[in-house]
Amino acid sequence: MADVVQKALEFASIAHDGQTRKYTGEPYIVHSIEVMGLVKEVIDDPEVHAAALLHDVVEDCDVTVEDVEHHFGPRISSMVDDLTDISRMEDGNRAVRKELDRQHLAKASPDAQSVKLADLINNSMSIVKDDPSFAKVYMKEKALLLEVLTEGNPRLFSLAAKIVEDYKKGVKNL
Repeated sequence: MADVVQKALEFASIAHDGQTRKYTGEPYIVHSIEVMGLVKEVIDDPEVHAAALLHDVVEDCDVTVEDVEHHFGPRISSMVDDLTDISRMEDGNRAVRKELDRQHLAKASPDAQSVKLADLINNSMSIVKDDPSFAKVYMKEKALLLEVLTEGNPRLFSLAAKIVEDYKKGVKNL
């Protein structure tokens, strides 16, 4: 079953080829690997690890949920679908779009919610450090997102909630 993780890493690496992280310039796949690492600390399930590696491929790459299902099966594709934002620019302003995405994530499986918590943790630390002005908006959105991620792994939830709470308190170095 660990082969599925290697296959997902290769698939995500190819899908994200040429993409870089906004603040660091490092290859985008580093984010996916870091998200998987957080998930792997609390969930011993290679399919969830694979979904963590693939969590952004539909949203950010030329990949469909059907492509993911073809290569990885229905359980992994379902998690990736749960993790993919459903809102579009034409749906309204950022607040409206984020609310649509929150409603979608509220219905996500506990495993998918756990991946989203790991994604929130990883993104929050870099955004707070590297883009303090955007962090003001982003962290308010994450506080709202935590309200619907209650089925995710409790340890990841606690860590995400602590990051959001520390930000509200003005703690530096999250």
